[in-house]
Amino acid sequence: MSPPRVEIDVVLSEYPFPDFLGPVRKRAAEFEQAHPEYEITIQGCYYEDLPAEVSRRTLAGRPPTIASYYSGASQQAIDTVRADGRPLFTSVGREVGDRTEILGEPVILNDLIEACQTFYRINDDLAAVPLTLSTMLLYSNMTMLRAAGLSTPPRTWDEVSAACEALTGGPAYPITWPDDGKLFQHWITQQGGAMLDADNGRAGRASRVDLTSPGLLALVDWWHRLNRGGYYLYTGTFEDWAGNGAAFVGERVALRVDSSFAINFMGGPERDGLEETVTLLPHNDRVSPVGNWIGGDAMWLADGLDPVARDGALAFMMYLNSPENAAQWHRASGSTPVTESAVALLAEEGWFDNHPAHRVAVEQLRRATVSAPVIPGSHGVQTAIMAAMEDVLVRAADPATRFARAQVEAQAALDAYNATCLAGVERDPTWLRVGT
Repeated sequence: MSPPRVEIDVVLSEYPFPDFLGPVRKRAAEFEQAHPEYEITIQGCYYEDLPAEVSRRTLAGRPPTIASYYSGASQQAIDTVRADGRPLFTSVGREVGDRTEILGEPVILNDLIEACQTFYRINDDLAAVPLTLSTMLLYSNMTMLRAAGLSTPPRTWDEVSAACEALTGGPAYPITWPDDGKLFQHWITQQGGAMLDADNGRAGRASRVDLTSPGLLALVDWWHRLNRGGYYLYTGTFEDWAGNGAAFVGERVALRVDSSFAINFMGGPERDGLEETVTLLPHNDRVSPVGNWIGGDAMWLADGLDPVARDGALAFMMYLNSPENAAQWHRASGSTPVTESAVALLAEEGWFDNHPAHRVAVEQLRRATVSAPVIPGSHGVQTAIMAAMEDVLVRAADPATRFARAQVEAQAALDAYNATCLAGVERDPTWLRVGT
């Protein structure tokens, strides 16, 4: 009689794309064939609900072995605890140590692209292994740009302003993007700035937030000038990616900022005649671009596992990110490859020659020597930012004055989050809200 199989209980972030986790389930079945002593069970959970689901299960005594948290919920992963108050997760880097293979699966940690190495290095160790990855890019309607006398998309903020002026009289609005905290993180990080103390939340729990930095105010001033000139379309709703995308597809705007995930939705019958191109996100002309926000999610490993379960979980993480599997995940999902070997394999196959927009996402992420913040209470902090920007756009609030007020509001949200997480197991449930 064979011994019982070791269960690896995996909870993964779901996103609103058809059969998003289908390829991962296939990889799990393959892993079980190669390692029959293990049983991989995969539960999908909408990414905004996942921290609450994992916490609920953990407090009930049923913690998962692996859980993949959205990048913006990384502090919530760190703060998830068991019923006795011990942290649920350990550092993947610490558990891997100096091993180069686990159960025959090559360790890929040193192969992660720098953007992932930088973002998930927390407290001087690699906290988690990325699975899904995205960043921000510029999408352009080249037919409209050429009609306005522009042969290439804008590369800098000043070029965006000039392009918008040239596009006047063409589309209803030259450019659009949502009022979303992710874009603040990206454009501040792009300028080498930080929103938080403690090395932007990487050297420990951040306790101070800064919404009055020169980089943030430069962004707000540029955005405000575009809006005041009638160039920028605000749909009136926070985080309205669908509304901004619809305006672009409907040719109401010529330029839009969107996630690299949108590359997979270029073309199609609803876009006949729309000549669309993708380029790097424009940057502040006065500062060399040095960093990015990154999206997607990463796999966190439960602490205190017996060595057999631990190594099975780690080997499964490595298997998902083998060059062949990471390349297949990219082709299936649109997630930017998380390892250099996967990028090299796709390039060798000619994938990027046939899908050049995906190469742009890789180029954007390779600008990352500085990474976006790990924000405690990200929902409250980002809501304060978005509300302030809406007041500037819609109610003509003075940018410096309004963001000074947002600083106070964001600090209160960060303080409240930290206080409840440091109080023990009994917490205000608002700590589980995910700020995108």
